[in-house]
Amino acid sequence: MNEDVVAVLVRQGALRVRQKDLERIKSLITSAERDALAAKSVLLNDETATLVFRGIYEPMRQLGDACWWLVGYEPADHQTSLESLKDLDIKEKIRLNFIDRFRKIRNDANYRGMRVTTAQAREILEFWDKCCVEIVRYLCKKLQLY
Repeated sequence: MNEDVVAVLVRQGALRVRQKDLERIKSLITSAERDALAAKSVLLNDETATLVFRGIYEPMRQLGDACWWLVGYEPADHQTSLESLKDLDIKEKIRLNFIDRFRKIRNDANYRGMRVTTAQAREILEFWDKCCVEIVRYLCKKLQLY
């Protein structure tokens, strides 16, 4: 991410400067993988769509946290966590534009009592498979450099 943007986020309190914590990064990645696997094991229908969506959104956010920790920052909120994913150079980079919409859907479900549709849940499941799996590989590769 652009250094000027990072500096603004630090001034706003959206990011805190931290030491790189490799164990925390590994833990975030492991937790994200396990939780996503659990969410994917739930039979998707109208009753479970919100549960499945949240079950993929949270691991996606954890990967964003891991990206920030890798460069020595701790995000203060979900939006900042997810921002780190948008700059990654992955094969399905165009899909990273979906992240803001996923955050809005999750917020509507959590704070406004709206239900997630099965189509929305399928979409975030597909996002996990096409983007987040590659992000996990990217993070693991970066960890090997330390």
